Amino acid sequence: MIGLLLNYKEQKEIEYLLKREMEEILLDVEDERIDDYVKTVMKEKYELLLSLYKRLTPPEDYYRYPSILKKG
Repeated sequence: MIGLLLNYKEQKEIEYLLKREMEEILLDVEDERIDDYVKTVMKEKYELLLSLYKRLTPPEDYYRYPSILKKG
């Protein structure tokens, strides 16, 4: 495990970057021109970013970002 100390401004910047990347992935996953394999990789990346975002924010901030990987 790696620890990381951030000040408030750095935390907000990382939150912003994660949100922006997750929102872009959510839009791209809906694009029919993108291959299914690429979409699968994008979904895995989204889940990783979401887990990082959840560590930085309270539940009321990340509830709007659903898990998009299909289970099973």
